Amino acid sequence: MIYYPRILTDQVLNYMKPGKVMLIVGARRVGKTVLISRITEKITEPALVLNGEDFTTQDLLQGQRIEHYRSLISNNTLLIIDEAQKIDNIGQIVKLMVDHIQNLKIILTGSSALNLGNRCGEALTGRKITFQLYPLSIQEFKNFENDLQIRDRLEERMIFGCYPEIWQIKDKSERIDYLKELANDYLFRDILQIENIRNASKLRDLLRLISFQIGKEVSNEELGRQLSMSKTTVDRYLDLLSKVFIIFKVEGFSRNLRKEITKNNRWYFFDNGIRNVFTANFNTVQLRQDTGQLWENFIISERLKYLSYNRDYGNIYFWRTYDKQEIDWVEERDGKLYGYEMKWGEQKEKCPAAWKRAYPDASFSVIHPGNYLEWVG
Repeated sequence: MIYYPRILTDQVLNYMKPGKVMLIVGARRVGKTVLISRITEKITEPALVLNGEDFTTQDLLQGQRIEHYRSLISNNTLLIIDEAQKIDNIGQIVKLMVDHIQNLKIILTGSSALNLGNRCGEALTGRKITFQLYPLSIQEFKNFENDLQIRDRLEERMIFGCYPEIWQIKDKSERIDYLKELANDYLFRDILQIENIRNASKLRDLLRLISFQIGKEVSNEELGRQLSMSKTTVDRYLDLLSKVFIIFKVEGFSRNLRKEITKNNRWYFFDNGIRNVFTANFNTVQLRQDTGQLWENFIISERLKYLSYNRDYGNIYFWRTYDKQEIDWVEERDGKLYGYEMKWGEQKEKCPAAWKRAYPDASFSVIHPGNYLEWVG
C-alpha cells in the first residue's frame, strides 16, 4: 500500500504532552489507522496501541481501577486507542489515566463524533485537543505532485474524490465499486450501531436529495415532505450524518439587514466521490450538467480542509438576499469579512452591489480553476 504523507502527523507530534489527550476524528477510511502507524514510527518512546473495536480491549479497559490501568500501561509513556468511540465510558477512563499516571500521553481516534466527542467532551475539559482528518487535501497532494500534475488531475478528483485508497485504484469501475461500498456500508456503520437506526434507506434518500442541492438553501420542512418524515426527524438525521463526517453545514450570514436570508442552511459533502454515489453519476465533467455544483462542493471542501489543518478558527457562512444576490462562501476572522464566489469558468464576476453597500470594508474574490491552488494550499 502506498503511504501518502499527512499534515496531521507532525501536528499531533508537536502537540503531544504528558497529561494531554489528542483526539483524532474523521470518517471511516480516511486514513486514521495509517496515521497512527506513522506517528508510532516517528517516536522513540514506548507506546501501547489498542483497538477499541476489539472485544478484548473493551474488556481490558472496564472497571475503572487506577492500579489496573497502571499495570496495563506498564512502562509505556504513550497510549493509543484506535476507534475509541466503541469503548463505554471512554472519557472517564482516560480522565482517570491522565490524572493518576505520570508522564502519560494519550491519542484517541474515532470515526464518529456521536460517541467519542460526547463521551470525552465534559470529562476531558482542559485536557484534550481535537484534530480532524479528512480525505486527502490539495495541500497533501503537493507533497508528491507538482502544480501541473495537480491541475491535470482536478477533474478526476471532482468526480472520484480524494479518499486515499481511490488513488491506488486505476480502473474506473473498481473506483465506483469502492465508493459505493464505502457510502452504503462503512460511513453509515456508526449511525446504525450507536443510534439503533435499523433501516438506512431514509438516510440514503436524504443524502440523495442533498446531493442535488449543492449551493442552494435547503429547507428541512421541504425535505421532510419529500421523504414523508417530520422536520424533527430530518433535523436529527442531518445532525447524525454530519457527526459521522459525510456532510457539513454552512449557515447564512447576516448582520440583521432585512433583505438577508438566514433561515435555511446549505449542505456540502466532505468528499465529491461520496456525493457522486448519491447522484449515481460518474460521467466526466464534459458530459455533465452539474459541473458548477461539482466545482463548488470540491473547492469548498478543500477550503474547509485548509482552514482546519491551519487551525484557523474564523466563522464560515454563505450570503444571500431575497432578490437573489449571493456569495457562496464568507469568512469572518479578526473582525474582517472575506467573500468568495465559486465559478467553474474564468469569466469576470462582479461583486454584488448589496454586499458592497452593506459591507464596504469587506473583500470579494472569485475562485476558479485558474487560481484555486493559492486558496487551498
